[in-house]
Amino acid sequence: MVSVGFAKDKEELEKTIGYTFGDRELLKRALTHSSFANERTGGKHKDYERLEFLGDAVLELVSSDYLYHKRDDLPEGKLTKLRASMVCEPALATCARKIELQQYILLGKGEELTGGRDRDSIISDVMEAVIGAMYLDGGIDRAREFIYRFVLDEMDGDTSIQDSKTALQELIQAIGYESFEYRMAGEKGPDHDKIFMAEAVLNGKVIGRGEGRTKKAAEQMAAGRAMESLGGRSE
Repeated sequence: MVSVGFAKDKEELEKTIGYTFGDRELLKRALTHSSFANERTGGKHKDYERLEFLGDAVLELVSSDYLYHKRDDLPEGKLTKLRASMVCEPALATCARKIELQQYILLGKGEELTGGRDRDSIISDVMEAVIGAMYLDGGIDRAREFIYRFVLDEMDGDTSIQDSKTALQELIQAIGYESFEYRMAGEKGPDHDKIFMAEAVLNGKVIGRGEGRTKKAAEQMAAGRAMESLGGRSE
């Protein structure tokens, strides 16, 4: 865990991503979890949630444009599935970890103690918030450069972080097992930040567990772990 001052963190992150914010408050907001805003500033400092909302839309637009031009061999349905796999929560979190984004997140003490810094849901949200902040600060072209470099090009060459559920289904069908299902194993956290837990169950045996802010994200993680347990690749 990194506990150095924010000014140093911010400069290090800007060096890593190759972009210097004109309005550095945007970057600070993008890195601020609601727990930090509430615990440290009594809610006076804004958290990343609105920027995440914006960044999600920018990411969807850029990734759609990217796939439309790069994969002219695919019909709409397959393009939609491919886009979903490339920008899903586990995939975004994986890309974010490659630039050590989790080390720069401002978390409240309670969230830190419960493992929030390593949670895919938070890391992927911050990745989208940074995209939103970059869009506001530098425009769509700078946001697109960031997305291409740290998300799309990264994942296009790394099938291990694409759609685990599809890959697992294909592997199970090839092996010929009769019974497979995903089941919800519980949930935790407040209603506004709920974490779902899922299990991948093969012939009555749990072969993978995962968690995420949505049931689908939890199942994706469980599928990835299941692929590992079966000796396959998460594609």
